[in-house]
Amino acid sequence: MGLDNFTGLELWRQTIFEIVRQNESDTDLSSRQMAILLNVYLTDPPHTVRALAADLNISKPAVSRAIDKLSVLGLIKRQTDEKDRRSVNLYRTINGARYVMNLGDTIAQKSENLLASPSKKED
Repeated sequence: MGLDNFTGLELWRQTIFEIVRQNESDTDLSSRQMAILLNVYLTDPPHTVRALAADLNISKPAVSRAIDKLSVLGLIKRQTDEKDRRSVNLYRTINGARYVMNLGDTIAQKSENLLASPSKKED
């Protein structure tokens, strides 16, 4: 038995609620920040501002602003490429890995709950 569209949205809702409950307000991430974070952690490096801007079809300054917040939170490390000073490389951090692992655990748990009892709503 899989998730239908409505159940998928309910899974997303429950996951977002749990993220908000677990984290302080300064760790709330926008969709853009979350997309960048997950890209860095779930795809093979190297990760650059230029490549992320192209992948997300947004400007490099928009990516840089999102990375500013992720860097301040310690979820991503930013470093200028020594070979090409115009390029900025992004690296994973221990705090970022914990955040992404907790997110994955939350999604898995909420998914199991929904599949076990699709009519039951959790808040």
